[in-house]
Amino acid sequence: MDRRNKNGFTLIELLIVIAIIGILATVAIPYFEGYKIRARLTEVENAMAILQSAVSAHYQEKENWPNCPTINEVQNSLGIGLNAVQRISNISIINGVITVTIQNIHPMVNGQSLILNPTRNDDGSISWSWSWSSGFPIHLRPKS
Repeated sequence: MDRRNKNGFTLIELLIVIAIIGILATVAIPYFEGYKIRARLTEVENAMAILQSAVSAHYQEKENWPNCPTINEVQNSLGIGLNAVQRISNISIINGVITVTIQNIHPMVNGQSLILNPTRNDDGSISWSWSWSSGFPIHLRPKS
């Protein structure tokens, strides 16, 4: 019987494949975790965009900023129900400034705040700018 005609993989070849898979997994897992955090933060940013629209509409109708220091007051004053958003633990709107406290995303951002600041322009429009609590990771801050 000739040994050269034997089909299959050697132990060395299998170990090399396992090592390559291990290296790829080591690199991919942190990237995947980062994408999960960003996706969950996008959910918070989208909820804040709804609040932004409601605050803008309130200001256009009544010519003053709403003051809603709790989630219940946000729901009662602006008619927005955000109970389904499980990533926000607290919402407050003071003089139009929308502040939310983040929860259930990742220990890196849980307990941090995202803030939307309104600015009334000369033409009557409202511009919004992002800010955040001091410990908010730089690479996860909203860009627009």
